[in-house]
Amino acid sequence: MAAQSRPWGYLAGLGLAAFAIGSLAGWVDSSASSDSGMVTPAVRLADPASPTTSPVLVGGVSSVAAPTSTTTTIDPDAPPAQQTGAGNPVTFVFGGDVHFDGPLAATLANEPAAVFAGLQPALADADVAVVNLESAIGSGGRKAPKAFNFQAAPAAFDALTAAGVDVISMANNHALDYGQDGLVQTFAAAAAVDAPIIGVGGNEMAALDPWTATVNGQRIAVIAATSVLDGNLIRDWTATEDHPGVASAKRVDQLLAAVAQARAVADTVVVFLHWGTEATFCPNRNQQDLAPRLIGAGADIVVGSHAHRVLAGGHLGHAYVHYGLGNLVFKAGGADSRDTGLLRVTATGRRIDAAEWLPGRIGTNYVPTLLDGADRDRELTTWNSRRACSDLAEAPG
Repeated sequence: MAAQSRPWGYLAGLGLAAFAIGSLAGWVDSSASSDSGMVTPAVRLADPASPTTSPVLVGGVSSVAAPTSTTTTIDPDAPPAQQTGAGNPVTFVFGGDVHFDGPLAATLANEPAAVFAGLQPALADADVAVVNLESAIGSGGRKAPKAFNFQAAPAAFDALTAAGVDVISMANNHALDYGQDGLVQTFAAAAAVDAPIIGVGGNEMAALDPWTATVNGQRIAVIAATSVLDGNLIRDWTATEDHPGVASAKRVDQLLAAVAQARAVADTVVVFLHWGTEATFCPNRNQQDLAPRLIGAGADIVVGSHAHRVLAGGHLGHAYVHYGLGNLVFKAGGADSRDTGLLRVTATGRRIDAAEWLPGRIGTNYVPTLLDGADRDRELTTWNSRRACSDLAEAPG
């Protein structure tokens, strides 16, 4: 878990102005960084008495002035493996789809600490932990015209952050399950607790704007987008220049531009996607086409979920890709949809040092637990076998 201070959340959609994504260039100066695993905020509040309090972000970009100095010098002409930033490793942990539907709503209300207890200490010990929250946040409202609509209480944000989640992606096909009014409720709930949400915003710039922080002296950027949207809802749900919604990976040029902009100022760039084909164990053509384009634009780690199955992970050139993290906290039915886990990746700048799948299983109470012993070994064998239908390699290229 990233310690103490985090730069977070998009309050766009609450009638606040959305500012240019270009303020990414104002990163933490070297005096604010830490070598002890602590995260320093992207920009500091003007109040010097609150040095560990995260700044309020407006439209995904800070509303206060940011310093222009950076912690490292990027040499874009060097091979990625040699672009190691400050030279310190950062451990990321990624989890798949989370919602609090059905019985999980009662667990959230009565035993919130139990929801993620089975994923500890891996989740809390990560330098940066990222999951996908597949739900609108709020209460009441009108359901969008679709097959499944998920809505959770604002306590969902508290449960996630208390468990050690540093970044919450909401770029998916359920974030607006209660329409634009529900999105306003989501923004309000996030603002109330400084929830670190990405992938949604008052416009496209805000939705694509990354979570940024300096971790172990390394500048980290995490961008989220979704390739999955119901056809009848694409227009209403997609964030554009003057329309609130989710960051859409269908708008490939805009997504690639956001990645390239983050690459110019970050030591490690992560793209977290909602992608794939439901109930399949192999990546689809869109995933296999998009991953190398994102890497070409500057991504170092490309991961995501949506298929409700655990897919393959592996190296694609210098980068690491995982095509499907599966369900994490989810009202899952069949055995395949109950298979879960966490992906742990250690990177030093652009160099991928290690990657490990931590298998888990969702119980009858829909809460996940990491496996050990023979169960873990069996699931790891299955997970490794799925690389055969991907374009990924076991070792870096």
